[in-house]
Amino acid sequence: MPGLRALILHGWHGSGPDHWQTWLAGRLRDAGAHVQYPTLPDCEVPCPDRWGAALHREVRALARGEGERVVIAHSLGCVLWLREAAQIRPEHRVDRVVLVAPPCPGAKVLELARFYPTGADKAAIDAAAGHTRLVCADDDPYCPGRGAAEHWGRPLELVVDLLPGAGHLNVEAGYGPWPAMEAWARGEAEALRAETGPPVNA
Repeated sequence: MPGLRALILHGWHGSGPDHWQTWLAGRLRDAGAHVQYPTLPDCEVPCPDRWGAALHREVRALARGEGERVVIAHSLGCVLWLREAAQIRPEHRVDRVVLVAPPCPGAKVLELARFYPTGADKAAIDAAAGHTRLVCADDDPYCPGRGAAEHWGRPLELVVDLLPGAGHLNVEAGYGPWPAMEAWARGEAEALRAETGPPVNA
């Protein structure tokens, strides 16, 4: 897939070999896309400043080539993007972003607490990307209470794809191979709809 430039951002503890992000990176590379899938520093005990610096290095690299620029973030990688969006330079603006299962401060996970508050606002999100959508479940243990659709989607006015019963959209929730995400990344689908059964069985 020449012309596509993708940056994949993992979350806390990273994404292992069975995670949909790792599967997607391989699929896109096999199709000829430029893929950046960095291991963010100290992902077991993440530091927002170090992660922020790493993100901006990756975004600068993404902007060096021709083609559509796409960011695909999961979990804490989404919070990282939300924190840093206001600092994305105009020349590094990306075309599309998908934020999958961003955790909420209400999860009260000590290792994530330093990433809040994000300071994110709609103007910053819109300036950083041409289009941003949120993909989340209604039962994510890392976003209890109102859920990500209400906590992030409503105040930031994001387009939301709500996948009922999909948990944290990780390996434990059945998200290994994820054809719908690949279709979105390729630009072949505008949305990520609920599928019948976990995509790992597709």
